[in-house]
Amino acid sequence: MPRIALLAAVLSLAPLQLGCVDQATSTLPPALEQRFEAEGIARRAADQTFRFTSDPGGRSERREDRRASIIVTKSSVYIHKNDKVGLELTQRTRRASSVSRSGDRVLIRSGSGASEVIWSFVPPEDAPSWTTDIRAVIRQAVK
Repeated sequence: MPRIALLAAVLSLAPLQLGCVDQATSTLPPALEQRFEAEGIARRAADQTFRFTSDPGGRSERREDRRASIIVTKSSVYIHKNDKVGLELTQRTRRASSVSRSGDRVLIRSGSGASEVIWSFVPPEDAPSWTTDIRAVIRQAVK
C-alpha cells in the first residue's frame, strides 16, 4: 500500500509541474516576421527575463520580472510575448526613449514622468553591441 500512496502523491503533483514549465515567447505572426526580415535583423533573443519597471523613482514605482523576446532591426526595437507587444520603438516613435547599460544589463527607457517605463535585461552576448544597435534605432525616431 505505501507504494500506491507514493505513486498517488507523485501523480497529484504532475499538473503543478506542468504549470511551472517556461513557455516560449518568440512566436510572431508571419507578417511581422516578414517585416523584421525586410528591415534587417541586427539582434534577436528569445525567452529572456526582463525586469519591467513602471514610474521608476516615482511614488507608484512598480517592478516585476516578465518573460519576453526581443528583436532589434535597423529601424525597430520590438519586445514581445508571442503576439502581445510589450514595447515597440520605430522611426515614428514620439515618446522620449533612451538606452543605457549597467554592467551586463541593458536598460531601455520609454516615456517620461509617471508614464515612464524601463525594460531591462541581460542579453545572451555582447551587451555593448546590443546597446549600440538599440541606440541607433532610437536616434532615428521623430522628435
